[in-house]
Amino acid sequence: MNQEKAIVGFIGAGGIARSHVFSINSMRYFYDNAPAIELEAVCSVTSESRESFSRRYGFNRSTDIEEFFSDKKINTVFILGPNKVHYQHLKASLEMTAVKRIYIEKPVCSNLEEEVAIAQLILKHPGIKIQVGFQYLFSPAIREALSFWKSGQLGKPVHFELKYYHSDYLQKSYRERRVSRLTAAPDGGAMADLGSHAISLLLAFLGNKVQITSALQAGHFEYVIPDSDLFSQISLYDYSSSAAGTLSASRISSGSGDQLSFELFAEKGSLRYSSLSPDFFEFYLEKSGLWNRQMVGSNYKPVTSFPSGHVPPGWLRSMIHAHYVFLNGSNFEPVVPDIEHGLAVQRLVRQTAEHLQKFRKLTTQVNS
Repeated sequence: MNQEKAIVGFIGAGGIARSHVFSINSMRYFYDNAPAIELEAVCSVTSESRESFSRRYGFNRSTDIEEFFSDKKINTVFILGPNKVHYQHLKASLEMTAVKRIYIEKPVCSNLEEEVAIAQLILKHPGIKIQVGFQYLFSPAIREALSFWKSGQLGKPVHFELKYYHSDYLQKSYRERRVSRLTAAPDGGAMADLGSHAISLLLAFLGNKVQITSALQAGHFEYVIPDSDLFSQISLYDYSSSAAGTLSASRISSGSGDQLSFELFAEKGSLRYSSLSPDFFEFYLEKSGLWNRQMVGSNYKPVTSFPSGHVPPGWLRSMIHAHYVFLNGSNFEPVVPDIEHGLAVQRLVRQTAEHLQKFRKLTTQVNS
């Protein structure tokens, strides 16, 4: 099968950009039909960082942002800069002469005006593929869990609980190093950074008619502005099924490590998953009265023998598959996070920030 070579340009040269270039370079080990790729250019605000990144990871050149957007060769753009400029970079990338596909890290934007503008932009550029960086949707066990859920065996959903917990920000030294992540919500905060992944999963299972009803937050530390949540929890209602539940995100949950978990309860059974045990999900069926553990390992399609399917997957493995789907396409995915999915997640992230503002105002009045 003849495929057009992906001429790749990166906007951003930070830590997440390393993960992306690793995934791109690793695809050929996992997939026999991985596309031909040329790492053409990388740009970032700091010339030193982009030049170092370019040399170290095999890009042809480094550029400033103006030169990057005027490039007539790049057909594949990765938007990996700070959250607050994602919309600006998406808009400029869509206008590039040769661009056919764009991979944008979450969140796709920072406010309602940008959400509306993106919806209009994608109507003007229907031929350009856009994929959003919700790589947990490509975790093997979650992919299998989604397919099982969509089979209808568990019936109509009733209620749910999702969590994404970290503990790193309990340490003052870590908060000082990652101060750029502590900007006001919805640009920053635990719900935007971590909770958005859980929201993405919830929408993948239940659809885009989920609405937020209320929110609360906790955790107060020196030099962390109240507008940036360290822990937040939202209550949600699904208008398509009448299911309700909670979703919480935390940077200050002691002993949690890096834990993403969810449990969905339905009329005929339930389903659960935890990233602490990434190679399986579990489901319960009322008719049998038994819990079932579905082992998945690294079960991907197209089937690959590197590594073998029984090997437990890792965070980077799902990112590699996300890049394969982005560059090569796939007919096997239950959900691919396109720009509409990204906007649906962003809507709930933004509404969380609005509800948290009301919560802070209420608690201030009570305490005064």
